Amino acid sequence: MSTAQATILADLTEMIHAVLGEFAADTEITMDTTFRDELGMESIDVVALAGRLQSRYGNSVNFAHFVAKLDLENVRELRVGQLVEHIERSLAEPGAQPAGVGQ
Repeated sequence: MSTAQATILADLTEMIHAVLGEFAADTEITMDTTFRDELGMESIDVVALAGRLQSRYGNSVNFAHFVAKLDLENVRELRVGQLVEHIERSLAEPGAQPAGVGQ
């Protein structure tokens, strides 16, 4: 895992814990953790996470666009690492805001 991915994973873990509260307090979140099965995230939780991503990264990271490209089965099996990689790619694009903008 790159340094950038480790930083993004730490940020994302913090966001997930904020969204899920005590339901995820004892859950170790890794790149292989699944949002639905292991974290038990429901649609409303995903919307809350998307809002936190928007606040953290601005328009550089479009979570809705990322999810829209996945079929239903892939959405159900979405891993934290896939989102970390999407965020990393999005931030590397020309004109992207650096991590930390919008905090």
